[in-house]
Amino acid sequence: MAQQTYATHRQLVPLYHYVLSLLILATLIGSFVNLAHAIGTPGLYSASLIVALSVAAALLMTFCRTFALKAQDRAIRAEEQLRHYVLTGKLLDSRLSVKQIVSLRFASDTEFVPLARRAADENLAPEAIKKAVAIWRPDTYRA
Repeated sequence: MAQQTYATHRQLVPLYHYVLSLLILATLIGSFVNLAHAIGTPGLYSASLIVALSVAAALLMTFCRTFALKAQDRAIRAEEQLRHYVLTGKLLDSRLSVKQIVSLRFASDTEFVPLARRAADENLAPEAIKKAVAIWRPDTYRA
């Protein structure tokens, strides 16, 4: 795997992000078109069920991704709390949001503590934190 940097740290799963997303979107649109054509016909009930299933599939796809990322964020927050405690003997600043802590995971041990302090003091945005990292610590496990 190539060296991970700010420019290359985002991971996309083509089958999920492109194929499945487009497939569900096309199915959703098609189901509404089918419903519009079925108004006033005996097929209205079936068309309504197809719309309901399409909406359910779209919601399921969204929730699956959201729940997985939330679980990963919790694990990362715990890991970074431990890393900060090992390096300083103190927990991370309580002013840091979960998104800021998740962004700090890319900082090497030498810049982690000062960057965490700066992020809390200046309320840096997660993207600004990632851009401030000079020595990148890759995270290849996040999906």
